[in-house]
Amino acid sequence: MFCGAMRTKRKNTMTGTSKEKIASLVEGQREYFRSGVTLDVNFRLERLSDLARGIDKWQDKIYEALWEDLHKSREEAFLTEVSIVTGEIANHKKHLRSWARKKKRPTPMTLFPGSSYKVYEPLGNTLIVSPWNYPFQLLINPLVGCISAGCTAILKPSPYVEKTSLAIQAMIEDTFDPRYVAVVQGHRDVNGELFSHRYDLIFLTGSPDLGRIAMTSAAKYLTPTVLELGGKSPCIVDSSADIRKAAKRIAWGKTLNSGQTCIAPDYLFVHKDVKEEFIAAFASAVRELHGEDVSGSPYYVHMVSDRAFDRVVGYMKDGKILFGGHSDRESRYIEPTLLGDVDPSSPVMQEEIFGPVFPVMEFTHKEEVLSFVASREKPLAFYYFGSVPDGWDMISRSTSGGACINDTIMHIANDNIPFGGVGNSGMGRYHGLDSFLAFSHVRSVVKTPTWIDLPFRYMPYKYMGVMKKFLK
Repeated sequence: MFCGAMRTKRKNTMTGTSKEKIASLVEGQREYFRSGVTLDVNFRLERLSDLARGIDKWQDKIYEALWEDLHKSREEAFLTEVSIVTGEIANHKKHLRSWARKKKRPTPMTLFPGSSYKVYEPLGNTLIVSPWNYPFQLLINPLVGCISAGCTAILKPSPYVEKTSLAIQAMIEDTFDPRYVAVVQGHRDVNGELFSHRYDLIFLTGSPDLGRIAMTSAAKYLTPTVLELGGKSPCIVDSSADIRKAAKRIAWGKTLNSGQTCIAPDYLFVHKDVKEEFIAAFASAVRELHGEDVSGSPYYVHMVSDRAFDRVVGYMKDGKILFGGHSDRESRYIEPTLLGDVDPSSPVMQEEIFGPVFPVMEFTHKEEVLSFVASREKPLAFYYFGSVPDGWDMISRSTSGGACINDTIMHIANDNIPFGGVGNSGMGRYHGLDSFLAFSHVRSVVKTPTWIDLPFRYMPYKYMGVMKKFLK
């Protein structure tokens, strides 16, 4: 629909939400939550349906905005943004009654005749902050868990994708009462103002630096945080790999959103015996995916900003170009590029690339790779291509937020398994049941009847001998 259009640059004119408006929204949502209306599961299910209808109504505007901001095709926007959210909504609607129901748990004899329960209650008023790279999915997907758990939400999209952020705001304002769900717009000064207020949960997707800022602010009120961050995710191609399939899946994972993906493979370790074969196969895979002239592909996303373009192009000087290397600043296009002869201490190996430049290193023994990865911050993803037993062995001897054996990216697509980081790549997890739990407090309840009152626990502990037998 939009692929024949030529994208024109627009100066960002995002107007920030005022301090007074933010304070009013925070207080209004606090009062709304206290009213108890969000506690009813039927209310939550109705609001999930409202969100689904809102997405259906506004999706064309969302697709247009994503093309304007990122040169993201309708097809890719559907696969990586909209369908993930609509699938999450369907999953929550199907299971919410079961998830929200109190769960009876075993009770030890020492508490006889009591019974024990886990009760799920909403944390309360929340702030959800999202980045620009998947601006719809990474803002609205956490909102599904928020609604499901019975919370309210202030949403803060990224100002770097102005068209998409404004389209999301229009959708939310058309769908929800601002006392329940509201959107706040602006740059870093607005972030600072938002972080100065008290919430019951801050859910943030972004850089480790922004995560530290959020945690510092949250510490004032001991506010819990879920942080979905990033890092340098390694990708290993062993000598036992199916090189053609590995190259295609890696090329897809690296060029998806033009590498502007928090779980994109960031750097490559290729076994020396298959290095040359892999480089040729990668080049062939890029042409298969995007055509001989990648710059003309309607399915190839461009850099979000001039600043991002300049930073990623700057990495090309950190090694020898093995494939690709072309770029155009006017359209913010960067060709998928393999970079060899890289120094591990160079910027391209120190900073998260967040673009289609791909440093390649070779290895002989897997211990070299494991040692290198362990010496770095814990990554958000870990990718291994080779025999399955070796893949499980590599996973067992490393750590990351998530992982794939003989694939990239796809672990994020299954909402039956959690998505989240570890260490520098984040904390907390969501998707499916884990999204419901992320916005919930699990409350422990013991119910004790009054028809009997055993004397064991009372002073002066006359029955301590009998009690010890039970406590062994």
